[in-house]
Amino acid sequence: MSERLGLCIGEADTRHVSIVAERAPEVGEYAIVEYDGLRVLAVVEEVSRGSASLPERLLSAETVERIVRIEGAGEQYIRARLRLLGEAESLSMVKLPPPPGAPVYRADTETLRRIFSSGNIKLGTLLSHPEVEVYVDANRMVTRHLAVLAITGAGKSNTVSVLIDGLLRLGGMPVVFDMHSEYAGAEFSGEVRVIQPKLNPRYMLYSELRRLVNIDDKAYIQERYLREAHRHALSAGGSMIDEMLAYLEEVYSSQELSSAEKNSVSGVMNKLQDFRERYGEILDEHAPEMVELLAPGALNVVDLGEVDEDYADVIVSHLLRKLLLKRKRREVAPAFCVLEEAHILAPAYRSTLSKYWIDRIAREGRKFGVGLCLVSQRPKSLDPNSLSQANNAIIMRLVEPSDQRHVQQASERLSDELLAQLSSLNTGEAVVLGLMTRLPALVRIMKFSGKLAGGDPDVVAEWQQRLRREKRERESLKREVEDLYSGLE
Repeated sequence: MSERLGLCIGEADTRHVSIVAERAPEVGEYAIVEYDGLRVLAVVEEVSRGSASLPERLLSAETVERIVRIEGAGEQYIRARLRLLGEAESLSMVKLPPPPGAPVYRADTETLRRIFSSGNIKLGTLLSHPEVEVYVDANRMVTRHLAVLAITGAGKSNTVSVLIDGLLRLGGMPVVFDMHSEYAGAEFSGEVRVIQPKLNPRYMLYSELRRLVNIDDKAYIQERYLREAHRHALSAGGSMIDEMLAYLEEVYSSQELSSAEKNSVSGVMNKLQDFRERYGEILDEHAPEMVELLAPGALNVVDLGEVDEDYADVIVSHLLRKLLLKRKRREVAPAFCVLEEAHILAPAYRSTLSKYWIDRIAREGRKFGVGLCLVSQRPKSLDPNSLSQANNAIIMRLVEPSDQRHVQQASERLSDELLAQLSSLNTGEAVVLGLMTRLPALVRIMKFSGKLAGGDPDVVAEWQQRLRREKRERESLKREVEDLYSGLE
């Protein structure tokens, strides 16, 4: 028999019950309530402690001291509020609440393992029951999408790495859009393929090109000439940008253009030349389609660490579009796309090319095996519509109330009680909820066993290394001067 936690008291309903505890349980600890032949699983949401001799109505410290001196602290009590989760075997909701006096026991390990250890990717252990390993369902994680949210330094990269490694062990095809080059030099259980963001202009949509050339869709005349030049270049056989510039030069030389139209054509030519100078190193007229470089069973890292946000936006939207199209045709393996800095790619208050395709995949990807993982340390800046499409969440420490509210509004599964835990979580601890786990849980995420290039730099070590190097250089220079003088003597 498991340890008894206490007895039910007061009025209960089919969702909550209060108990008088025999010891102080932890918030997040699981319990079994026994009544009417049922074993009902519950979780501790609140714990309070008090004394009948020292009630809250006492307002004077002197009075409290006098009572304690004469009577001691008195008979103390511990109360806890439990949320009923369902029958321990089936997790089906109960139809009758527990009666007063019903015994409450600490949940046994076997029951918890049956509930939390039935997935195929190990994530960590229950915070309040460290002997119970927590697994998540890869199918439901990929097809129902995931959000990993936390402040900087709370453990997002480690969590994502644990999930990626689990997918690789299942032969999956994770695709990471790596905004900070954290994964390019990483070591996982499978191969790591680094895909450089080389984009062939011939494979770009006109909207992608217009975004990078920096022509607003409301600049109607410039937009029209750019579209005509793009259409012409697609049918020609030479360099895409050269063909566009040659076409525009020919149009500019026409005697039929007004002065205003010539100014517009000249503006487009200047912007195209700026575009080529700005992105010349990462544009490649001979590059294959990036989607053709993706390999199942390997971690595919699209390294965006050295490109600006506009180019990253085009790369991400381009690859997401092609990936969804090819999955509809069953031409590539199912994929799980990890979007680092998701609030940049799908911001809350402005449009981006990526935002459209993130939303599109969030709505359609489930049917075609394209999953999303939105990773962000600024949830309030992340598009709420995209966030709400993620039916799974791993939420680590969030301090700002505005971030917490934004996440709760987007996730109907995040209760007030779980929300209250977010600011007190330690590094590596998380609230895990959604369809990939049978019940919401407080989890200590396991340590990633591989190697990741990211992490906070050891600035003190770098400073000291520089001082040692400068000292060696000074000593070397001093010896050279001494040798020079000794030679003169």
